[in-house]
Amino acid sequence: MNDSCEPKKNLRVCVSGGHRQGNNPAYVDECYKMGELIVKMGFCLDYGFSNSGVMGAVAKGVMDAWKKRKQGVYDDNVAPIVGVTTKEYYELYEKDEFLSQISKVVLEDTLENRKKKLLAADIVVFAPGGVGTLDELAYDCVAMQDGFLKNKPFIIYNINGFFHHILEALKALASDGFASRMPFIVVDDSEELEIAFRLLRLKYNNCENGHEAYANARQLSYEMPYLIKKKLATNLYVEDLVNAIEHVERDGTEEEKQSLAGEIEQAYLEKEIERMYDRLAKTGRDTALISDKLTNFKKRKKIIR
Repeated sequence: MNDSCEPKKNLRVCVSGGHRQGNNPAYVDECYKMGELIVKMGFCLDYGFSNSGVMGAVAKGVMDAWKKRKQGVYDDNVAPIVGVTTKEYYELYEKDEFLSQISKVVLEDTLENRKKKLLAADIVVFAPGGVGTLDELAYDCVAMQDGFLKNKPFIIYNINGFFHHILEALKALASDGFASRMPFIVVDDSEELEIAFRLLRLKYNNCENGHEAYANARQLSYEMPYLIKKKLATNLYVEDLVNAIEHVERDGTEEEKQSLAGEIEQAYLEKEIERMYDRLAKTGRDTALISDKLTNFKKRKKIIR
């Protein structure tokens, strides 16, 4: 990233996710759509160089959409996909037909340097994945918290509620005083992801300091439910809706400002209530699972006696 405050073309999106596809087809389907969205927005993909699972789906979505793209959307010589990996991992895939289409591959000497290179992107998205994805999420949080990484938009792609427990754990760490709150933007599906991408493309500023990045992410997360609701009701572009909000906040009457603020708050609360019910459902399933395990342990204990 450069230090200029000029608007940037072709923002780079780093996506971290699983090399496996998971047990729910929605993971791969939604991540393929994310790849298509990256090109639709005029963005480019930085990822860990994989042809399989969630990560392969994102890259294939980008590649397919890139072949159908409109001319003039990208700067000359822009690489739609940059694969960042190590020599050892690269040798596992070098004969793969799909990966051979990726024109730019960066080989780092260690996994640590691979992470640093990926985090040079403008926007970071965490998709469903395994312990490697969790490792990168934790690494990125520490790097931002300790000031080794410039604060930037972090999107949690919460497909099928995948990150529910992780988000709850991170909130607990912060509330108990062991970590700072992170500026995560949580989206639940590709429609919400597109709105987040559009807002970031509209408002992106790589000159933000940590406080600004956190405040802007909080504001974006707060306004998103209203924008989603209005977009579904009016079918207007997100950019037009943002302009309408800014017009009311700048030139509207006090009554109009209060009405808008109330609508935004209402939409935000509705979304939070929806997510709370989803959490309750997941907690209920967890409780049932724990109850079954407890019953089995008691049975085993009786057998031992």
